[in-house]
Amino acid sequence: MAPVGADRPGGLGGNRDTAILALLSFAMLTVSLDQYIVVVALPDIARDLGYSAQTLQSVISAYAVASAGFLLFGGRAADLLGRRRILAAGLALYAAAALVGGLATGPGTLLVARAVQGLGGALVFPTTLALINVTFREGRARNRALGIWGGAGAAGLVIGVLLGGLLTHAFGWEAVFLVNVALAVPALLLAFVLIPADPPRDRTRRFDLPGALSVTLGVTLIVFALVQGPGSGWLSPAILLTAAAGLLLLGTFALVERRSADPLVPPRLLANPSLVTSVVIAFMFMATFGSVLYFLSLHFQQILGYDALETGVGFILPTAVVVAGSTTAGQLATRFGLWRTLLGALAVGALGAALLGTAATPDGSYAALVPGLVALSAGDGIVFTGMFIAAGTGVPDRDQGIASGIASTGSGMGAAVGLALLVLVETAGLHGLTGEELRDATAQGIGNALFAVAAGIALTFFFVLFRPEARSAAQPGPLPPCRGRRC
Repeated sequence: MAPVGADRPGGLGGNRDTAILALLSFAMLTVSLDQYIVVVALPDIARDLGYSAQTLQSVISAYAVASAGFLLFGGRAADLLGRRRILAAGLALYAAAALVGGLATGPGTLLVARAVQGLGGALVFPTTLALINVTFREGRARNRALGIWGGAGAAGLVIGVLLGGLLTHAFGWEAVFLVNVALAVPALLLAFVLIPADPPRDRTRRFDLPGALSVTLGVTLIVFALVQGPGSGWLSPAILLTAAAGLLLLGTFALVERRSADPLVPPRLLANPSLVTSVVIAFMFMATFGSVLYFLSLHFQQILGYDALETGVGFILPTAVVVAGSTTAGQLATRFGLWRTLLGALAVGALGAALLGTAATPDGSYAALVPGLVALSAGDGIVFTGMFIAAGTGVPDRDQGIASGIASTGSGMGAAVGLALLVLVETAGLHGLTGEELRDATAQGIGNALFAVAAGIALTFFFVLFRPEARSAAQPGPLPPCRGRRC
């Protein structure tokens, strides 16, 4: 697919290309919102399907584990098997699993549906990013397109909580699954209408099946151990064996890659400093910014006493700010340079998390949270888009899928690690408490978790500030003047 968007400086190309961008952004929104759409519905799901307090978190973790484990596989499959094919396959899996989840009558069926949804999301996420990067030329056009795509993705994380509250209140928890069918099916059909057919497969490029299997299983087992560790105990035999097996498989993956003629992760990509930096940022982003939604939902419901609908309404403000930040991030990166933009957003985000930690008190109010919500959400939106601009910078078209998979795997791993560690911070000291003491301690724990988020964002700021200097060709800063044949 030839890059477009060069016919008008900084433009997004013709009507068809704009329609493709809209479709890819909509697909990204669809899979992003599902990460948190069930959070508000969890109490109702537990009551109707018989989940215990210890097993309820698995409704979220089943999606996270499957999604994180298959992102590399999805990205490489898009490069080798065809991006439209993989996007369609991912949307079909996602819609089918959502239908099964909405009709589930027992916890086992629901968990399987959530895992398959995660697999579908793992195919869709890197493929939409790769399609953006090969459709729009690197620079202003791509930055603007990624701003729109990133706005949809970052907003999806927050809209999921908002929509989950509205749907649960109006129609019951089943609606948070069935709505995904209504979203994914039209996107699937439009993919065949708008996205050009995939070219014939390049038979000289082979799919590294041993590498794909080892890294997929390895990442899946490690994420599973991280997610289940707080509940099962970090030193329990099951967790230790799972983590050890995951590390062994990742070691096997490294050996397979060294011997492979066409490795799953080409070594040349690991020499791209912009991509490597983006992976670290993506990991830390989901471990910090991405975890805040969980704790805000707890604070709204357990401390402020909001019901599902009120909790959803409480996320309208951060949703609007996240969308605004994400959609302007591309323009900011073009004007001021990507790394300056990211540093500014990280500084604002760290301040916002600290303000939220201060305001998350037992006798606090929503109004007291607003300054922190605005600052954190602004940083959230800009960083989300910026880290994926970095992931595609300096990467050839033939490798955009796997580069997207590498960066999104970092974000998936970060989501699991961050939430696991922050839940430990939030729940420390709650054992044995009841009534008002439990409520006060919960508010204190949420505040401590938010302060930990602020520290993590600050750590990311210093990593970006002192990162190894990228090659000038990999710096997506302001574009030079157009002269002569370069026009």
